Amino acid sequence: MTLNWDFPYPSRRMPVFARNAVATSQPLASQAGLQMLVRGGNAVDAALAAAITLTVVEPTSNGVGSDAFAMVWDGKELHGLNGSGRSPRAWSPERFTGRSRMPRLGWDTVTVPGAVDMWSTLSRRFGKLPFPDLFDPAIRYASQGFVVAPVTAAKWSETPDLYRDLPDFAAAFLPGGRAPLPGEPFRPPGQAETLKSIAETQGESFYRGELASRIVSCSRNAGGCLTEEDLASHRTEWVKPLSMTWNGVTLHELPPNGQGMAVLIALGILKHLPIDLYPVDSPESLHLQIEAMKWAFDAAQRHIADPAWMTVEPSSLLDETLLKGIAKAIRMDRVSLPTAAIPHDGGTVYLTAADEQGGMVSYIQSNYKGFGSGIVIPGAGISLQNRGAGFTLEAGHPNRVAGGKRPYHTIIPGFVMKEGAPLMSFGVMGAHMQAQGHLQMMVRIFGGHQNPQTAADAPRWYLDEDSRLSLEPGFGPEIREGLKKRGHLLTGGAPNSVYGGAQLIYRLSDGYCAASDPRKDGQAVGY
Repeated sequence: MTLNWDFPYPSRRMPVFARNAVATSQPLASQAGLQMLVRGGNAVDAALAAAITLTVVEPTSNGVGSDAFAMVWDGKELHGLNGSGRSPRAWSPERFTGRSRMPRLGWDTVTVPGAVDMWSTLSRRFGKLPFPDLFDPAIRYASQGFVVAPVTAAKWSETPDLYRDLPDFAAAFLPGGRAPLPGEPFRPPGQAETLKSIAETQGESFYRGELASRIVSCSRNAGGCLTEEDLASHRTEWVKPLSMTWNGVTLHELPPNGQGMAVLIALGILKHLPIDLYPVDSPESLHLQIEAMKWAFDAAQRHIADPAWMTVEPSSLLDETLLKGIAKAIRMDRVSLPTAAIPHDGGTVYLTAADEQGGMVSYIQSNYKGFGSGIVIPGAGISLQNRGAGFTLEAGHPNRVAGGKRPYHTIIPGFVMKEGAPLMSFGVMGAHMQAQGHLQMMVRIFGGHQNPQTAADAPRWYLDEDSRLSLEPGFGPEIREGLKKRGHLLTGGAPNSVYGGAQLIYRLSDGYCAASDPRKDGQAVGY
């Protein structure tokens, strides 16, 4: 496929062409990954060093207490990993009686964090460098401090009101009672020692050692349910990615409990719609994408859960006859009926790395909603995710809260192949924007032949609750009017942050093209 190397949208960045590449949402993390490649490491080493560094330099979206998912091309095969944790075994629907929805903050949102085990699992299976070496950049920034980047600072500034009454959080992340400003130094108290402990023990201290004891003690003292057994029993799960072929390429997404299924469903619907007849920046193309995404979200919210609790086989949601039938219900002249119950904001980091031996990694980790649960282990710099907020309290729903269960997850890495060979690793961070972002990247790159940086620069649409639609500045008035005429409920706009942040690496005949979203602090680097 021939890409168009024009750059028609306003952008602060150009793509990076190199035989080794890393793209993340934070320059210090990208450079941490690059350091591992220069040392002789591979794409997995680079991705892990970047991910570990991000827990320090972008704490607004992830931390040591995050969950994670990944896909790895090892030169022969595509591997999928589910690094999400299960709920405490003591959780039950009755624990949440009297609530209309799952809480957002506190111990009743904390499931077992999976990122640390993901790091050690990936390193053991695929890494070249010693595990402790991957922590060098992160430990340096945690020990000496780092300068806070502008986009991270802006997101940090939105948090104090939500977390101010949590003394351990304030002590860790609100120095002097406020969020750091752009260009100010920040040193996370205690995180350097925590990272050293994880590095030295291959993650054992976090699940079965001293750090685990500190986490459980905090939980117990605050009335939480997380136990030693909950932590000790956690394992990263190897999973087989699901796929959908469209326009000659095959998109791979991880199976539930993540929302990657929604992207595959939407793409499968588009296979049976005339989207290739229209330019990517046209009301017709956007209308078809949005309609397909609405139907996909509707299916995802009804059915996706921990696979052990799902009432349908995930593969059945990709049935060709089903998707073709949905496509027939979509009209060019008006909107369709589904209204997806879409979750709100989130906090996530996505990164990707590739090496000259052909290895590629698509990796994502997240605390979920900003800083997550607001729970910080005193003196350890461990902020815990609030993935339990992804459960529902609806009786009979496959995603209803229960003990020892993985919740519905929004974070999804993406991977594209062509004729059995790797072509692109990518992701678009940002809660439910992720599925929408994956779809928009696929349409722009493999439908409109835009290069990865142009696709990242391009304006995006954002489907919210009750099918309300926001359009990013950059779409012309003819787009807005064309969508309004079809019955789309356009809002007055949305904050820039809701449109997500993409990172992409595209395989060329000799090396890679790496792109990083201008909406983030990030950077694509290579050599």
